[in-house]
Amino acid sequence: MTRKPFWQTKTLEQMTAAEWESLCDGCGLCCLIRFEDEDTGEIIPTRVACKLFDDKLCRCVDYENRKAQVPDCIKLTPGNIEDLLWMPKSCAYRRLHEGRGLASWHPLVSGDAESVHRAGVSIRGQTISEASLDEPEDAVDYEAPDLLAERGVR
Repeated sequence: MTRKPFWQTKTLEQMTAAEWESLCDGCGLCCLIRFEDEDTGEIIPTRVACKLFDDKLCRCVDYENRKAQVPDCIKLTPGNIEDLLWMPKSCAYRRLHEGRGLASWHPLVSGDAESVHRAGVSIRGQTISEASLDEPEDAVDYEAPDLLAERGVR
């Protein structure tokens, strides 16, 4: 008899820390700088990534210590995923929270960490670093609703 994978048999709350971390597909979408429209509450994504985001690897360069360098970095937990409406619909955490399975391109399904990039879901090679901006507010000049809309963020 074939055992089902952990993401099909456990809730997000039941997962070990290692299982939880393995759900990240490496798309990088959560590392993008976003603004909230004060009038409408709409979340406006940009092509600007956190200063700790490596655009070529599509990963945080200091994941374990990111909160020390970027205090407003949001740590995803089973308890807050429901409130993070800006998370892309493609996100494994969101998909599982909503009762949907993992996408066929997810590395846990495909067995290949590059599958997320080949599927066109990631932002690898498509961002600029917030460290290159003169002022943090300059990120709004790099609005990218189309970049994220095609990945199911909106």
